[in-house]
Amino acid sequence: MRSCHLIACASVVGVSLAAQSPSRAALIARLDSIAGAPVKAGAVAGMTVAVVKGRDTLLMKGYGFADVENQLAATPQTVFRIGSITKQFTSSAIMQLVQEGKLNLDDDITKYGLTFPTHGRKILLRHLLNHTSGIPSYTDVGSRFGTVMRMDLSHDSLISVIAKDSLQFEPGTHFYYNNTGYFMLGMIIEKVTGKKYGDYLAERLFAPHGLAGSTYCDTKKLIPRRAQGYDKGANGFTNSDFLSMDLPYAAGSLCSTVGDLVSWTTRLHAGRIVNATSFRDMTTPVKLPSGRPMSYGFGLTADTAGTHRVISHGGGINGFISFLSHFPDDSLTVVVLANTSPAPSDAVADALARAVLGVPRRVPPPPKDLPTTAEERAQYVGRYAITRPDGSKAGVRLYDENEALMFQQDGQPAGVKLASQGNHVFTARGPGRVAFDVVNGKATGFVIGGGSRALESVRVP
Repeated sequence: MRSCHLIACASVVGVSLAAQSPSRAALIARLDSIAGAPVKAGAVAGMTVAVVKGRDTLLMKGYGFADVENQLAATPQTVFRIGSITKQFTSSAIMQLVQEGKLNLDDDITKYGLTFPTHGRKILLRHLLNHTSGIPSYTDVGSRFGTVMRMDLSHDSLISVIAKDSLQFEPGTHFYYNNTGYFMLGMIIEKVTGKKYGDYLAERLFAPHGLAGSTYCDTKKLIPRRAQGYDKGANGFTNSDFLSMDLPYAAGSLCSTVGDLVSWTTRLHAGRIVNATSFRDMTTPVKLPSGRPMSYGFGLTADTAGTHRVISHGGGINGFISFLSHFPDDSLTVVVLANTSPAPSDAVADALARAVLGVPRRVPPPPKDLPTTAEERAQYVGRYAITRPDGSKAGVRLYDENEALMFQQDGQPAGVKLASQGNHVFTARGPGRVAFDVVNGKATGFVIGGGSRALESVRVP
């Protein structure tokens, strides 16, 4: 149930992306080569891809197997689990209810009878939508989630897995990609509408828009042309671990096809799902008090590939990796669905889009080591607490030594030097990219890594 950005190198799929304007036939052949490469290399059991520009379907094709054991080929009609691409359907349903006056983005979530303890903090509906609630993600608590992943739990029972955990930060002050928030949004949809989440989406989003291949991906019901999910290890493909689809729920329990996702995206961007105001909210990145640049809105990310705007989201769930991107200024939609984990779905989508747009692959600039003054370094000096993906904490000390900012995690014998990249961003061997949030001349926290799964930290008094 993850999210990704269009930053992967095309070299992952072994394709050169020098800018050019090929003929349509040559372009289609090139797209076919890019899309088929992971299956040809044996990295993925099956993959279905769609590349549609305006009304021109450049590619809509399956590769490999939807079911390896029965040798059933993947086709454009194959139904895949789409993981966190589900989130844009959930956020669309929420925004429709906002438009109808049944919800307000600035409502406290306790208004809807959710039993999660807010620890005296005010958590708003919008905080759930843009991952700024501070609520721990139930998929990031290690063995606590592992022990229940096969169980068909009630909503309240699933929430109880993290109910005793403290909030990771004050709501609205930081960003941490959070499946619990979207799980709660599904509960809110049910409380407000009186209908089950899957039934409501079928009635309001799938059936009215002809999305016949899209459904709540219940493990018990029969779903025609459903793909099987696989893991790829050193000894080849194995069936993925079982996961009760009651657990991903509104954060990642939908299934769909590439054709449905193209149609959905076209309608969403054309204002046929939600109105222009709601769509603007969904695609406007969250603004943090620190001013740190963000890309996440409500179930969608807003980024660029070269000079081209792109709205996208990825998904990862047991045995499946997906990616969906839309370039609004170019009327280009790219969908990549794979039934193997791991799979380079985001890299394939990036390569396909760049091939169509003639945009060379993004090569990150080499790290800098800019000089810093004592006053600049003093902004960052202090102790911080990092929240790991499993919910545990790690202490870090930042200190000034020999005219350099040093990073030392608790338990490590010595610190490592952070090299300034400018704009409160540093790099170092070990932690990698460290971006500080600075408010009123003092760092309030930092982020290690990038994208939607970065590690957040907050300053410790």
